[in-house]
Amino acid sequence: MSKSIEELKSLTTQIRRDILRMVHAVNSGHPGGSLGCTEYFTALYGKVMNYQLPFTMEGKNEDLFFLSNGHISPVFYSTLSRFGFFPVSELATFRKLNTRLQGHPTTHDNLPGVRIASGSLGQGLSVAIGAALAKKLDGDKSLVYTLHGDGELQEGQIWEALMFAAAKKVDNIIATIDYNGRQIDGDTDDVLSLGDLHAKLEAFGWKVLNEKNGNDLETVISILERAKAETGNGKPVAIILHTEMGYGVDYMMGSHAWHGKAPNNEQLDTAFKQLYLEAPDDY
Repeated sequence: MSKSIEELKSLTTQIRRDILRMVHAVNSGHPGGSLGCTEYFTALYGKVMNYQLPFTMEGKNEDLFFLSNGHISPVFYSTLSRFGFFPVSELATFRKLNTRLQGHPTTHDNLPGVRIASGSLGQGLSVAIGAALAKKLDGDKSLVYTLHGDGELQEGQIWEALMFAAAKKVDNIIATIDYNGRQIDGDTDDVLSLGDLHAKLEAFGWKVLNEKNGNDLETVISILERAKAETGNGKPVAIILHTEMGYGVDYMMGSHAWHGKAPNNEQLDTAFKQLYLEAPDDY
């Protein structure tokens, strides 16, 4: 059943609570980028992407999603569970022994919704382009979506894939860059600046959309729908989505410090007060 915008907005808060609960329980994980991408995942699975349940690895005649920056697995796992791919209660096993919910998503345990292992950065776009080409060969009109970190764009394989997709007119793919300006070692401008990313992507032959308000759900839905309208025109489509790392928790915002650090008990309580839900469905 399709959810209303208000229901989806409440779900973003619930997903943020899930993220913090998961990383807190094992004192490890990556809350910062996960919190920043919550609107993207909610928009994608709640309004934009055409997918089917139960999950099948082949994904024929449905849209596919590939998470390239796999360290933000908490938001991915929470989203999948909240949209019915597997039980919400399984979130309690995050990063524990013998879990299907490893720190970086993997495929060998057959977790529904996960199509590639994405621990090493820079590889997701190449895989997604292969899937998009396969759909073209099959006459499948569905789309392929990918998500990447801005720091991940410092990987050379990304640029090879960008060049290939444009040269081969892979126009059934929408690659979104989570542009929060931060990575594990600091601000991206300090570590290795991306410069004028919009101009670079255009120079590589992509249709580029730029959205400054990546933490507003309705805006994210709108930019994804705009991107869909640009597919099929001979160019791959990229979205530069500006987000805030740690969004929703005031002490996590404005810094790279929470890229890969879990909150303690007091910090978790403070965060939950900021992410208040009248009737939370915490696992």
